[in-house]
Amino acid sequence: MDDEVRITLRLPSDLHAWLASEAKSARRSLNSEILLRLEAGQPAPATGDESP
Repeated sequence: MDDEVRITLRLPSDLHAWLASEAKSARRSLNSEILLRLEAGQPAPATGDESP
């Protein structure tokens, strides 16, 4: 990660509890858990090898 930006994120309490539980069971911070899940949802970068 080159640059970091801080944001305030409002989550429903049940979603927060679930994410915190998932993070704890994976021995990650809540921040790392959220980043992991967001990055997993990103499309793969284009390589330019696609045929027209």
